Amino acid sequence: MKNMKIKTYNESIDLGDGRTITIETGKLAKQAHGSVVVQMGKAMLLCTVVSNYEASKVDFLPLTVDYREKFAAAGRYPGGFFKREARPSDGEVLTMRLVDRVLRPLFPKDYHSEVQVMIQLMSHDEDVMPDALAGLAASAAIQLSDFPFECAISEARVARIDGKFVINPSRTQLANADIEMMVGASADSVMMVEGEMDECSEEEMADAIKFAHESIKIQIQAQERLAKAVGKKEVREYETSVENEELAQKIHDASYDKCYEIAKKGTSKAERSLAFSNVKEEVKGSFSEEEIEEHGKLISKYFNKSQKEAIRELTLSEGIRLDGRKTDEIRDIWCEVDYLPSTHGSAIFTRGETQALATVTLGTSREANKIDMPSYEGEETFYLHYNFPPFCTGEARPLRGTSRREVGHGNLAQRGLKGMIPDDCPYTVRVVSEVLESNGSSSMATVCSGTMALMDAGVQITRPVSGIAMGLISDGDRYAVLSDILGDEDHLGDMDFKVTGTSEGITACQMDIKIKGLSYEILVNALKQARDGRLHILNKITETIERPNADVKSHSPKMVTSRIPNEFIGPFIGPGGKVIQELQKTTGCTIVINEDPETEEGIVEILGTDQEGIDSVLAKIDSLLFKPEKGNTYNVKVIKLLDFGAVVEYLDAPGNEVLLHVSEIAWERTENVSDVLKLGDELEVKYFGTDPRTRKEKVSRKALLEKPEGYVERPPRAPRSDNRGRDNRGRDNRGKR
Repeated sequence: MKNMKIKTYNESIDLGDGRTITIETGKLAKQAHGSVVVQMGKAMLLCTVVSNYEASKVDFLPLTVDYREKFAAAGRYPGGFFKREARPSDGEVLTMRLVDRVLRPLFPKDYHSEVQVMIQLMSHDEDVMPDALAGLAASAAIQLSDFPFECAISEARVARIDGKFVINPSRTQLANADIEMMVGASADSVMMVEGEMDECSEEEMADAIKFAHESIKIQIQAQERLAKAVGKKEVREYETSVENEELAQKIHDASYDKCYEIAKKGTSKAERSLAFSNVKEEVKGSFSEEEIEEHGKLISKYFNKSQKEAIRELTLSEGIRLDGRKTDEIRDIWCEVDYLPSTHGSAIFTRGETQALATVTLGTSREANKIDMPSYEGEETFYLHYNFPPFCTGEARPLRGTSRREVGHGNLAQRGLKGMIPDDCPYTVRVVSEVLESNGSSSMATVCSGTMALMDAGVQITRPVSGIAMGLISDGDRYAVLSDILGDEDHLGDMDFKVTGTSEGITACQMDIKIKGLSYEILVNALKQARDGRLHILNKITETIERPNADVKSHSPKMVTSRIPNEFIGPFIGPGGKVIQELQKTTGCTIVINEDPETEEGIVEILGTDQEGIDSVLAKIDSLLFKPEKGNTYNVKVIKLLDFGAVVEYLDAPGNEVLLHVSEIAWERTENVSDVLKLGDELEVKYFGTDPRTRKEKVSRKALLEKPEGYVERPPRAPRSDNRGRDNRGRDNRGKR
């Protein structure tokens, strides 16, 4: 039987530094509507796309982007009892969001068939970060399908390392980067940007985006060549939405001016919503029940369109926004720190109708956030969690665990703050943001409340960080950049971008750009306006708390670290952990030991609220490391009496004991040790090192006493013989007298 012949198609992308990316199709998953394998080094991603031919009943695009990393790709087993990949990790969720945000706008607004984009890491390479290839794989697979999709896109990671921009660097290279961003774009427009920076300028950020876009154009050309070689399929037919221009004009004429006037009044969110709702009901009241039943969805659609046009025109022509602000004006802000009495740090940040309450918890390395992915294993000693409950927008909806949105917004806030946590911070730091109200950028409110909570907790951050959400409205000829956008402005605008930073520069950003061909001049101008807004907010923060508190709160744990040689770790822990467990119990401290492979030392972390308990642990370590020096004098305490001497303990090193022999107690002969010493007596002894004859440490009290007048040294005792005719020095004495 002959082997089946498989026809494959390949395209290669040269990154310009000896590295290449290949796209292959025709070998795997041929029943999918489009499938590709993207390979860079030994890293291989399989991407498949499928879309149902029947439209779903929902009035939106049911798109699912799923990214998974298989543990077998790295030759590893999944953790957990069942040894099977389960729910996606936060890292996988973040990659899904990066791809979804670029793909979703390119499907037609009236395409409602379910679409699944599944991307799987099948082979891992330590020198390749696979998430940078996911957008390329998704777009390449869609180009081979018959989906109605506007144009090819791709994504690339750009980093500035030693002053030079690098596309898709390795994780090792990324450790030395001062700018790191993921950029998603089509051939002519940047669509998505997300990343973190080491306080860079607006111009430097724009330069990084330009550099990434040039590489993306090359990746798009490779996709187009591949699609042409395979044979581009004709776009499938689907049920398009029915339009009614006459109806649209009627609704526009009836609602536009009224919506314009409502928007111009600058009222609150609740008042606006009610006023717009009343106008909508008036418009619907002009139609018969039969017309509403037939055109109900179109009436709502055209009213929303008219409302959107009125609000946009008000901003472009008069520079007035929904709540009455000017384009560069920030909403009223109030802040408070130390609000929660039992937390290690807390702060409230309220800007307009958006409010975030942040808490800080301090812990040891044991509380570090463990990351276990096939492409990366590590831990975070600073991490931030973001919660967005339904009541913050006045809604009641099911609680279904942490959403992808919460993961994404928390990650953005974490990236904005983490660069300000000093390297020598001894704690594991967890920030939790509870969003209590939301009408425009709760993630940026999280950054502001988080930075204040950190300072309230006594974490010595390098500089405070603020964040702002910006918007853009443009009709091609005119444009307006909006500072501190509302939720409604996010929906109706052409660009939503969030920027965090200090007084020195940008620390993180996230952009979703909805218009084509946005000029870099407009982008830089928008970023500069964002800087002015950030600095205004930063001033409000520092008016509330200017700098980190000098110390942690009295009820917060204090962290002290100490180092001990590796050979002492075992004795410090004790058999079965007996010593360290007892020490934790008696001192009330948490003790964690980590080995430092570079110095061959153990790093002991001591966490406790009671300074006396911390001092007790440090004393135990000092005692363990105590080594008396020959010729020195030490204070000791009698802890046990024996027939042949007394066991004494060094006062400077409790737990370190040595035998004071009866012959070293006094110059006179001591018949009974108890005649001279009592339990608890404190005295001075001189240390003579290790006796080579007995191999035991020798201390003497009498060496510090004045020799009695007329004292005569006793002659040394004659060696005693053993039963085998040898003296105690090992010499044969048989037959000798």
